[in-house]
Amino acid sequence: MQEAGGVLKEGFLVKRGHIVHNWKVRWFVLLQDKLLYYKLEGGKKEPSPKGRILLDGCTITCPCLEYENRPLLIKLKTKTNTDYFLECCSREERDSWALDITGAIHAGHPVQVQELHRMKNSFKLLANISLHHIVDKMHDSSTGMKLTPNMEQGNRYKETFTGSALVDWLISNSFAVSRFEAVTLASMLMEENFIKPVGARSIEATRYSDLSEQFLDDSTALYMFAESYKKKISSKEDLQINISELSGTIVKQGYLVKQGHKRKNWKVRRFVLRADPAFLHYYDPTKEENRPVGGFSLRGCLVSALEDNGVPTGVKGNVQGNLFKIITKNDIHYYIQASSKAERARWIEAIKPLT
Repeated sequence: MQEAGGVLKEGFLVKRGHIVHNWKVRWFVLLQDKLLYYKLEGGKKEPSPKGRILLDGCTITCPCLEYENRPLLIKLKTKTNTDYFLECCSREERDSWALDITGAIHAGHPVQVQELHRMKNSFKLLANISLHHIVDKMHDSSTGMKLTPNMEQGNRYKETFTGSALVDWLISNSFAVSRFEAVTLASMLMEENFIKPVGARSIEATRYSDLSEQFLDDSTALYMFAESYKKKISSKEDLQINISELSGTIVKQGYLVKQGHKRKNWKVRRFVLRADPAFLHYYDPTKEENRPVGGFSLRGCLVSALEDNGVPTGVKGNVQGNLFKIITKNDIHYYIQASSKAERARWIEAIKPLT
């Protein structure tokens, strides 16, 4: 039973367990005064919630960088000091959940909502802030920027970080209060040659005359510390999954429920659709390593929505509604369930032109 008060938002998030700190996918429903979460059994949401988070007196931290390998977290601390960690599948998704939860927390306090909007739109750099101090902190081996190898357009770069990762870091270390402020700060770091853009995407942006547009708050724009600029290394390095498959531009990503090939059980996976080359990969959102558990080329694939009345052939379990099917050119059938009809239509629309 959904409680009164109207649903403000719903969707899959990955939640850290309370007793055992493992990560599980749950279906979250945001109401005016609480956040409910449900377990998924056989591809269906269980009728009663597994738990609830009361929002009155809650504090929210976003970005939350307490888990190095999970950069897209929101942290909620309840009035009774219980911590909840919720992971989203993209930065946009995380920011949208954070804004809606913050709105619900402050709904009874209109003054705070005004304050929030004012903070989002204002910018003044702290007078006593030193760029050298920020860069020293960025280099700190335990609390600084995490450097990782990244791919862009088939080239592999060592020791880089993404634009949005730096913006998250600047906010969570209190150097900036809004993303706009953090972008301006990052542009200044670039202007003063503390950091430099790497790869076509971020270099292209530096051609803008407006300082605030030169640095990209984007998870595909790469940057590195200027003094440790490494030449790009060969993309022939040994990696489990063919690197070229993952070098395409991300067109769409999100949580979908997929039927397994062997056991035919239904599991939530984070799907990432890339173009040029066109591939659809899926990841296990409960695992830390950012490596696909499967994927396939979309060339020659057929994609279609399945009837919503009754259980279609090939589908096991009592899974109905919002299903679609992809048949690869090697005749492998993938059955996938979206969270709504509209979401299913958006995925099909995004996949079709790439087949």
